Amino acid sequence: MKTLIALSAVALLSFSGNAQNNKKEDIKAIKSMCGCYEVEFNFAETFNYSKDENYKPSKTKHEKALEWVELLEDTPNKIVMQHLLIVSDTMIIKHWRQDWEYENTKFYQFFKDRTWKFQTLPKEAVKGQWTQRVYQVDDSPRYEGSATWVHVDGRHYWEDITDAPLPRREHTIREDYNVLKRTNVHEITKAGWTHDQDNEKIVRDDSGKDVVLAKEKGTDYYTKVDDSKCKAGQKYWKENAAMWKNVRAKWQTVFDRNKDLNLEASVNKKPLFMHLFDLKPTATKAESDKIIDSFVK
Repeated sequence: MKTLIALSAVALLSFSGNAQNNKKEDIKAIKSMCGCYEVEFNFAETFNYSKDENYKPSKTKHEKALEWVELLEDTPNKIVMQHLLIVSDTMIIKHWRQDWEYENTKFYQFFKDRTWKFQTLPKEAVKGQWTQRVYQVDDSPRYEGSATWVHVDGRHYWEDITDAPLPRREHTIREDYNVLKRTNVHEITKAGWTHDQDNEKIVRDDSGKDVVLAKEKGTDYYTKVDDSKCKAGQKYWKENAAMWKNVRAKWQTVFDRNKDLNLEASVNKKPLFMHLFDLKPTATKAESDKIIDSFVK
């Protein structure tokens, strides 16, 4: 009996030790996505299922950019990273943001149009997993999903399937679908990292019934370069960090309501990002709060 108890204790300690080692590997992989990168964006529509003989597939996209990924928050259970597109030394575009949270149980799952459904999962369902949350340029939600980082055979990757709004490259030119079901794979490579996608363009009705319109392949290559190449992005963030910190704080109060979220498409004929981008770095929290409040239904 004592032997069995001793073996059980050893097994438990071994499991706990492996879990902690895995978590350290997870954190190392996630944080390695920070820094200065030359990025290549590639998207191509692969199949279409439209019954409309006049259907026109999206054009194949190949674009390159320089991007700075700033580490905003680094705690044992949460890592926050802001992406900044560097067009020139004087033109910086606040790009998407990604948050990673360990064993998260609260989710805002995209439904369709500008609606997200609040959901919770039991702790057992997310044990050892990391939730990746992706945000718009104005820090409003895009999509999120939970999965386990895998470290095997020299590979380090995370894979999840989740629903999302139309990507920025299409939401102003396409109205024939309203959900992008994304298979996201983030993999750390010797050169940097990749974001690989296999997506479905979906038409979803109010009842949640889906019709697949087309499929799409996307691969973004992030090649690490010296941080000095991204000095303009670093300078921009130092000057604007305080204002965007206020924006994130306001959104957190919205998310903490733990209920479905529905956003206006525009207010005074302008989308949210234009209102926030017009603010000066010295704008008060009250100013940015008022703007966000006007979009939350």
